[in-house]
Amino acid sequence: MKHDSIIAAEGYPFVVFSLIVTVFVAFLGGNWWLILFFALVTVFILCFFRNPERSFPEDEKVLISPADGKIIKIEEVDVNGTLSGKFKKISIFMNVFNAHVNRAPYDGKIEAVHYHPGKFFSANLDKASEDNERNEILIRTPDNRAVWAVQIAGLIARRIVCWVTPGMPIRKGERIGIICFGSRVEVYLPVDSAISVKLKDKVKAGQTVLGYLS
Repeated sequence: MKHDSIIAAEGYPFVVFSLIVTVFVAFLGGNWWLILFFALVTVFILCFFRNPERSFPEDEKVLISPADGKIIKIEEVDVNGTLSGKFKKISIFMNVFNAHVNRAPYDGKIEAVHYHPGKFFSANLDKASEDNERNEILIRTPDNRAVWAVQIAGLIARRIVCWVTPGMPIRKGERIGIICFGSRVEVYLPVDSAISVKLKDKVKAGQTVLGYLS
């Protein structure tokens, strides 16, 4: 399934419900400001679940952003979990106005998907990486390197949706899932990767170059 509709399918129930409420309030002769409020909520939901097409440089070594949002952390970390070793980690905070469809940062095969239940701290806090509900997607590149994206729920987010399963081939920029209503995505890269973004940069999923594999 391509998941390439202009609005992510996970948003349809929210859009329909909001439209029904808006029409119901208007039918009952509600105040104009109340009708306007629910109409704006509907527009907001449509914008939140938007699923735009994206393009990126075709350079083989390019790593692209898995999420829309702002870079809030770039660091080198020691990992002992799904994988072990040193990685460069880039953390991207997605506010409620960002498109929330996530994309693969690199070509390869989905080697593993690990879901971890957890809490719902604000996604811009450091402890969200370890304590919040999250979903790890490990991509094994054609040259046998590991690149992985972690979908992390936030204070408002209550649903992580993953569209890929182990064994699936994946192309850079393909849609891999969505997080509903405010969240964070982290991407772990080989430690010798060259990073081309900096703190507070705004990035777009499937479009912004994060760096390059060596």
